[in-house]
Amino acid sequence: MTTTNSTATNSTASSTDNGLAALAEATAEAVTADLATAGVRPRVRTSLVGGTATQVTVRAGAHEWTVDEPPALGGQDTGANPVEHLLAALGSCQVITYQVWAAKLGIALDEVEVDLRGELDIRGFFGLSEQVRPGFQSVSVDVLLRGPEPAERYEELSDAVERHCPVLDNITTEAPVESTLRVA
Repeated sequence: MTTTNSTATNSTASSTDNGLAALAEATAEAVTADLATAGVRPRVRTSLVGGTATQVTVRAGAHEWTVDEPPALGGQDTGANPVEHLLAALGSCQVITYQVWAAKLGIALDEVEVDLRGELDIRGFFGLSEQVRPGFQSVSVDVLLRGPEPAERYEELSDAVERHCPVLDNITTEAPVESTLRVA
C-alpha cells in the first residue's frame, strides 16, 4: 500500500468580508436570468516531455506545471505525481468551497486547513491483481476550521461543503468520461 499525503491551507481574515457573498449572489442572479451562463468548460492539455518516461507538462489556461512520478515508479520526481494532484485538487476545492459557503451562510471563518491521505495499492496500476482497483482504495480528509463561531455553525458549514464541493462530487459520484483516440 502506498500512502499519499496533501495539505491545502488558507489563512485569511474572516471570509465574511472578502467579497465572496456578493460574488455568489451576483452569479446566482446572472445564472437565474440566463441559464446558458451556468455552464463552465475547463480545459487542460497534457503532454509527455520528450526524452522522459513519466514527466508530463500540464497546461490549463495561462498556467503551466510539471507532473512526474518518483524514481520508484520510473520518474525523476520533478513534480507531484498524478494522485497527489488529485488529492491537491480535492483539498484546494474544499478550502475554496469552505470560503464561499462561509460567506454565503454568514459564518465567520478565520482559517481552513485540509489534510488529505490516500491509500493506493499499486498492484492495480501494474495489472498484478484484477481484484485491486488502480485508483485509491480510500481517501481520508481531515478538516481544521478556526474562527469565532460555535461548533454547530461549523458543522452546518461542513454539511454545505460536502454537498457542494465540485471535486468531491467528481470523486464520489461517477461522471461520464468519453475518451477519443487519435493516432497520427
